[in-house]
Amino acid sequence: MKKMTTTLRAMINQPGLIVAPGAYDCLTAKIIQEEGFKALYMTGGGTAVTHVGRPDLGFITLTEMAANARAIASTVNIPVIADADTGFGSALNAYRTVQEYERSGVAGLHIEDQILPKQCGHLAGKRVVPISEMVHKIYGALEGRTDDDFVIIARTDALAVTGIDDTLKRCVAYAEAGVDALFVEAITSREEVLRVQNEVDIPLMYNFGEHGKSPLFTHKELEELSYKLVIYPGSLMFSMCKLAQRVLRELKAKGTTEALMNDMYSPKEFFETMDSQHFQDLDNKWKAAADKNFGDEQKGAIK
Repeated sequence: MKKMTTTLRAMINQPGLIVAPGAYDCLTAKIIQEEGFKALYMTGGGTAVTHVGRPDLGFITLTEMAANARAIASTVNIPVIADADTGFGSALNAYRTVQEYERSGVAGLHIEDQILPKQCGHLAGKRVVPISEMVHKIYGALEGRTDDDFVIIARTDALAVTGIDDTLKRCVAYAEAGVDALFVEAITSREEVLRVQNEVDIPLMYNFGEHGKSPLFTHKELEELSYKLVIYPGSLMFSMCKLAQRVLRELKAKGTTEALMNDMYSPKEFFETMDSQHFQDLDNKWKAAADKNFGDEQKGAIK
């Protein structure tokens, strides 16, 4: 069975845009796979909110993020690209982060150049480390990799902090340090995209953030701009929040959710999404084998 790291590496080396909707748990990951997407993205902000009940301000730890990455990666058979925040500290922490994420089964990760406490990439108040400090961290991350196909992406948040010229310097430095792809967060225009492309010749990742600072480019537009990957960190999470609110308000106002049933899974659909029949079939197979081989012994023991 081909490793997911090898699968993602091959996808990056082949023509075409890699579209990775954002999952924050195993259920959203399964739905993404069920709808036919070939990769998914584990959102760090979504993981913080749904697993520790805190905003995306650096509350979540490496252990908690790696645990969610492991759960998601073990639930699907498509490559998972995971948010690794700042690498959770120094270059040594980045070294360990890559090792823990590799062991979790994800196919790649990105590490950013923000200063803790970090912020959501499309909010104000971000700060960034010096270029040399981020390159130091990249070296640690690269050294931590044991699988050559594991994809390491450098994210820079400098555009909204220090401007386009510093961002371009960072892109060049991070590319020269040896990362596999670049992620310029909160890019605001096609012109900025083109300036980045003129400076570096490695794959680029785009963050499609509804209500954020970046243009909402279509897949066709992203391919025309030579992007290789696009992630949708909040699309499912934000939509589910709105739907949950709608259901709860309906329940509170009318005492029933009957009018909304067409917007809900049936129990059958829900369990089918999580492969319930597959696991029931496995259990039945094991039970039949146990009864065939040891059923008579058990009857004898009861007598």
